[in-house]
Amino acid sequence: MKERPNKGVSKTQQPEITIGLFGHVDHGKTTLTEKLSGKWTDTHSEELKRGITIRLGYADAVFRKCPKCKGGEAYTVSEVCPKCSSKTEVLRKVSFVDAPGHESLMATMLSGATIIDGALLLVAANEKCPQPQTREHLMALKIIGVKQLVVVQNKIDLVSEEAALENYKQIKRFLELTDYKDAPVIPVSAQYGVNISYLIEAIEEHIKTPKRDPSKEPIFLVARSFDINKPGTEPEKMVGGVLGGALIQGELKVGETIEIRPGRKLEREGKVVFKPLQTKIVSLRAGGENLTTLRPGGSGGIQTLLDPSIVASDKLAGSVCGHVGKLPPVHYELTLETKLLKRVVGAKDKLLVEPIRQSEWLMLNVNTAATVGQVIELGKEKIKCKLKLPVCASLGSRVTISRMIANRWRLIGYGIIQ
Repeated sequence: MKERPNKGVSKTQQPEITIGLFGHVDHGKTTLTEKLSGKWTDTHSEELKRGITIRLGYADAVFRKCPKCKGGEAYTVSEVCPKCSSKTEVLRKVSFVDAPGHESLMATMLSGATIIDGALLLVAANEKCPQPQTREHLMALKIIGVKQLVVVQNKIDLVSEEAALENYKQIKRFLELTDYKDAPVIPVSAQYGVNISYLIEAIEEHIKTPKRDPSKEPIFLVARSFDINKPGTEPEKMVGGVLGGALIQGELKVGETIEIRPGRKLEREGKVVFKPLQTKIVSLRAGGENLTTLRPGGSGGIQTLLDPSIVASDKLAGSVCGHVGKLPPVHYELTLETKLLKRVVGAKDKLLVEPIRQSEWLMLNVNTAATVGQVIELGKEKIKCKLKLPVCASLGSRVTISRMIANRWRLIGYGIIQ
């Protein structure tokens, strides 16, 4: 692998790539994120209570390499090499997105998948592979177009060497039947930090930073929106709402006016409508630092002049923002060219995917938006859905399609917006 010059991490450097962590619930995604970044991403009170990730979690890490040590042991996130105490050299800054593994939070997982450049798929060594959500997450990554993958065999500390080897073989057999048969499988214990250096080496070799085009119109996908004012803050000291997510193309700068679509939900004459919002960028943040210009790569935050009540509690999650008048259209109905899978993803029984029916309700995910649509027209490999919540998306965008089966949304295919 070609080495980069050691320039250190500047105060204005933002992450250059976003990597998602996916896998079955309780397979160790949040623990691994903490081991790589030093940040525990389950901070929502309900997450702490239940021990699972409910919302998308974000954390950044700086990958480094010791110039003296050889092989996988040379990789670390420490400024000083744990093996020989030499000063390490910076490779790149990485942003992690910790996505929920629970089956009832499929929509949140899919919204995380759309803002990543590569993925880590976690598989617990003490459970049979594949678990239903393991299969579901891998299929979702394929549908959304994620090609760069590293598989993490976690919790090797909980099983014998023989059991870990058998589980490893199960993982390899599972991957053989997918588009990711060449993905490396790295055995680790996130809990005790075992083999983390070899995992970093695999990420550096197999998940490359994509080329970016700064000349394109900026498109920022909003995955979170929130009020950062503490309770009891005096009105004159309050600051505007924050949008969190990822810039997938172009650049955004402090002081620019941006538009947010679909925007704010309003009721007029008994009808629900969405009004696009315009606001000014007060500040930009990525990689734990304030920036004057936000570029693609990693997750980022935009502080605005919006009333905090408009953005609080993820009210604008799923929106798209960019320059005024330059965003994709807002769709209240979607016409999709559909590609259905042969079997229902995630179901324990091998259920065949039945054709989509007139008036059926489907869950549709596009960009970071999740909505429900009712089929109002059926054609050959084509459907038209009336949406419960509108989405902002370009023609040609991929939309994942899930169907309610046994009180769970199950992935059954995808569609292309026509």
